[in-house]
Amino acid sequence: MLMSQVPVTDRPRERLAQCGAEALGDGELLALLLSTGVRGMGVHELAAALLSRFGSVTAIGRATVAELAGVAGIGAAKASSLVAGFELARRAGTEQPARLLGTPDIAAVAAPLLHGRTRERLVVISCDAALRVLGADAVSDGAADQTLFPLREIIVAVLRRDGTGFALAHNHPSGDATPSDEDLTATREVAAAAVTAGLRFLDHIVVTEASWQAVGVG
Repeated sequence: MLMSQVPVTDRPRERLAQCGAEALGDGELLALLLSTGVRGMGVHELAAALLSRFGSVTAIGRATVAELAGVAGIGAAKASSLVAGFELARRAGTEQPARLLGTPDIAAVAAPLLHGRTRERLVVISCDAALRVLGADAVSDGAADQTLFPLREIIVAVLRRDGTGFALAHNHPSGDATPSDEDLTATREVAAAAVTAGLRFLDHIVVTEASWQAVGVG
């Protein structure tokens, strides 16, 4: 059914305005993110196809652009909109501290950027001399052909934000927050690079969906 054939009072956009987002089902919310259908398939059918392919909204939120675009009718543009929407939802899920006064503050900033990831991602959190958060940047996403801890990119990310200090966080999709030998070695290398660059390295943590653990500064 085309959206023009749906009664006005039953259209997701109108129901959202009148009743609030909590009144809409998963398919309706997905339809709003998708915005339009494609030739031969309405937007509600596209939303239903996504739910059928991935099984749940949670699984859709963890999918990559390439995985989403593999569903018939979901091209790169719609897949990108979905990924961006779910990423914003993750970031909005936790109020971030203004300053990095302890390791829990690092976890509070990093967790929304790392939860729901199926591959390891490294986040650099930059701060000024007063430990005020200047921003967080993902510098690697665990591709097989690249290191998770690229020293140059880490330092450049901090300097680009005019930071004087930084912390690192990365996720373990396995659910085990115990630092690996590679994590420990990389942390020592980052600590040495920070000294060379004249930056303060605060801490490094491993994040999972349910917990986090400090690696230390080497």
